[in-house]
Amino acid sequence: MTFKQSTFSIQQVSSYKAVAGSKSRQKSPSYRKQSSLPPRKIMAKVTVLLCFCVLAVVVSVNAHTEKGKVGIYELKRGDMSLKFTNWGATLVSFVLPDKNGKLIDIVLGYDTIKQYKNDTTYFGATVGRVANRIKGAQFKLHGNTYKLVPNEGKNMLHGGPKGYADVIWEVTKHLNEGDEPHIVFSYHSFDGEEGFPGEIVVTVRYTLLADNRLTVVMKARNIGKKATPVNIANHAYWNLGGHNNGDILSEKIQIFASKYTPVDSELIPTGKVEAVKGTPFDFLKPNAIGSRIKQLPKGYDINYALDGVRGGKIWKAAVVQDKNSGIQMELSTNAPGLQFYSGNMIKDVKGKDGFVYKAHAGLCLETQWYPDYVNQPSFPQSVVEPGKKYKHVMMYKFSTH
Repeated sequence: MTFKQSTFSIQQVSSYKAVAGSKSRQKSPSYRKQSSLPPRKIMAKVTVLLCFCVLAVVVSVNAHTEKGKVGIYELKRGDMSLKFTNWGATLVSFVLPDKNGKLIDIVLGYDTIKQYKNDTTYFGATVGRVANRIKGAQFKLHGNTYKLVPNEGKNMLHGGPKGYADVIWEVTKHLNEGDEPHIVFSYHSFDGEEGFPGEIVVTVRYTLLADNRLTVVMKARNIGKKATPVNIANHAYWNLGGHNNGDILSEKIQIFASKYTPVDSELIPTGKVEAVKGTPFDFLKPNAIGSRIKQLPKGYDINYALDGVRGGKIWKAAVVQDKNSGIQMELSTNAPGLQFYSGNMIKDVKGKDGFVYKAHAGLCLETQWYPDYVNQPSFPQSVVEPGKKYKHVMMYKFSTH
């Protein structure tokens, strides 16, 4: 997959203007005039002036680099190659060989940074401060009511209209060599951002490991004076047959959850936790995604209460396999929930290489704390008190069969 704007070195902080229409730099005019000062004093004066000029340029460049640049970064280990952008700490491409050795890209995405900035599907993005839906865009915590910024009717989805998917992250580490190539994105989330209380520092680390494994570790540290809910998730759209392979309905999926959280007409959990047995949500045994999808008018967009996930331990959440490519993806996590979304709302989206994505072009497996848990005290809670930390782990293992 080739980026139209990728004329910069991937090893560098390859960059684009963060704000459209920003002014280009202009050279300052130079002035010449006669001086009666002795040569040494002239040289001393010139040296001082040059020092000030260099300092001013360095300060200006550093400030611009930190606040105004969006780039493309690569991780590569063996035959696996991943690309990211620090716009939304987004996974842009994931290339690996299929059962015949052909390299294919298995995540949906775009060709340009501009498309990611205008994206409404969250292709590959990191979403937060609280992923998924919050009823009425408000919640109570420690006796205080917090009103958030709604962006899906009267509700909030994935952190609001300017959540973590729509901000520039800083790349604090990037190593594309050795046994564990990795990249770390960092974001300072201020108190009151989209209505959320508390000041936190968030990091997302992607690491490639041996045996075609990828780990994603999301952390948050509360450096403020207020408690805050934190539920950060990865929103990659997977198609194990290739991003341009059509739909994912023939792919088989197994979800290790005997219960799920039913929702109302706005996809807000009712507060109940019910058994999947006898419902279209039962994937305790591998089954094709399309086998019962017609029983659900809007397709799959539901949270599963994962079996066995307790006390921060990592448990297997799901396995997906594509028959044609032979690629299998196994996902494990320490989060208690898994949102399975079958790409129902994708409608004629122009993606990579000009390919047009349609409904069910990709699937999302978002490990998370349950949707609207901030308003459901019976659900597992993720509230970070001042001075405390949050940690969310995802482990992917890829193989061919």
